[in-house]
Amino acid sequence: MNNNNRVSANNIRDKEVLKILEKDARTTPEQIATMTGMSVEEVKATIKRLERDRVIVSYKTIVNWEKLGEEMVWALIEVKVLPQRNVGFDAIAQRVYRFPQAHTVYLVSGTYDFAVLVRGKTMQEVAAFVSEKLAPLEGVQGTVTHFLLKRYKVDGEILEGEEKGKRLPVTL
Repeated sequence: MNNNNRVSANNIRDKEVLKILEKDARTTPEQIATMTGMSVEEVKATIKRLERDRVIVSYKTIVNWEKLGEEMVWALIEVKVLPQRNVGFDAIAQRVYRFPQAHTVYLVSGTYDFAVLVRGKTMQEVAAFVSEKLAPLEGVQGTVTHFLLKRYKVDGEILEGEEKGKRLPVTL
């Protein structure tokens, strides 16, 4: 097998393993081996390589804290910036994503440059973050804050309501 075919075969196997782990990070190497036809050792080596290369960045659990009575305030903040010469948006993005309040940071098209998902305990805490830390950053030209009123689905997972396999009613 030449090198190009090996890369192609590895890429296909990598994607198989990644799709399984993306759906359920708790899937064991033994289960993945059974599902893919790979050996357990191949699966473990693949996962280790993908972690080392930062293809697999993290394993996460989605928690619906509201079900436990933990109040959290989420806000989507649009940020308009002036890109810096030679580094564009990356330098400002790095300063923004280093704040612990910044849960997710995206470069977006449209009127604003960044979409920043922020989490705090209160609206005042989020507002203080925006007014005291985010808005004063060099290069930030403006912000618009949208408080999220209810989360229905996060990372493809429905938080409450419809159960898996539940059918919709048929109306005539």
